Amino acid sequence: MTMLIPQVNEDRYPIDYYNILKAALILRAINHKLRHHIIHVIDESKSINVTDLYIKLRVEQSVISQHLAILRKAGIVKSSRLGKQIFYSLNEEKIALIERLSKELAA
Repeated sequence: MTMLIPQVNEDRYPIDYYNILKAALILRAINHKLRHHIIHVIDESKSINVTDLYIKLRVEQSVISQHLAILRKAGIVKSSRLGKQIFYSLNEEKIALIERLSKELAA
């Protein structure tokens, strides 16, 4: 089954579909209930390691790690290593950008 993509006048509407796909994946990463909780806990803590995060959220470590990987890939959280531990903090600039752009799109 082939998918038909409507033709767009590229001169009049220069749309970068690759960037739209990347943006959609970022929005999809942030639009998940558990990831909302993870973002909230990281925001409260400013910086937190995986162990403290899964204890606070009462979720298995592997589940938290998978969701953190999605958030990290989307640029929503940043990681830093201190010895053997990895600490996560929010990428506040990226979150502010997402918030601004989503408000503009929803208006």
